[in-house]
Amino acid sequence: MIICIDIGNTNIKYAVYEGDALKVSFRVATDLKKTSDEYGAQLVEMLSISGVSPAAVKGGIFSSVVPSLDYTIEHMLLVYFKFTPLQLAPGLKTGLKMRADNAREVGADRIVNNVCALKKYGCGKPIIIVDFGTATTFNVLSAEGEFIGGVIAPGLRGSLDSLVSGTAKLPRVEIEAPKSVIATNTVTNMQAGIVFGFAGLVEYIVKKIKKELKSDDVLTVATGGFSETIARETKCIDVIDKTLTLEGLKYLYDLNSTEGEK
Repeated sequence: MIICIDIGNTNIKYAVYEGDALKVSFRVATDLKKTSDEYGAQLVEMLSISGVSPAAVKGGIFSSVVPSLDYTIEHMLLVYFKFTPLQLAPGLKTGLKMRADNAREVGADRIVNNVCALKKYGCGKPIIIVDFGTATTFNVLSAEGEFIGGVIAPGLRGSLDSLVSGTAKLPRVEIEAPKSVIATNTVTNMQAGIVFGFAGLVEYIVKKIKKELKSDDVLTVATGGFSETIARETKCIDVIDKTLTLEGLKYLYDLNSTEGEK
């Protein structure tokens, strides 16, 4: 079995694969103050609770947009699981053609999403990948399979946190769509602004991307925690794939593993 780890600004996502089968996946909050021992103890316990023997995990890979945690996670896997993981970094084989001004500036999670989308959905037409994470990112792949650029917008949770922290009386609310955009109380007013506002943002940006591509024959794939919430309010999202990043890491592990461990 191998473990795939996606280190994000808000959450760390774990997935354990046996061959090509997903055995278990879960997420924990990203905490810069935690030590490798704390992450190790937490991961061992969660695997055990999920019915996976930690000793059965023989290899792994991780991607990270939090550089200060890279050593922590790598050291944790070495000490608690007795292997050095692969890391998505310059030098790792991805097969992705990049037309960005500076490929090193492109986030690891975006690269993984691009690689997996091409593997799963590459069909001779452009692909837009919208990832609803801490930031809302749009990746654009050409019909030839090249990453040609994208968009970075604020995330839903961060926008809500900014709204709450910047006002004296607005409460923290759940991010879900109210029944009507004309809301009748403070909570539903805020929910309407966040959910319908981001639905409009997504629709407009996707429309602009298609215009620049000079094609309406584009596949739009949504991933990330709020992908379902926003997809229900738009007509521009074709596929929801919440495990895109973790599947991409599994593919890259297989592509780069020298031990053949699956």
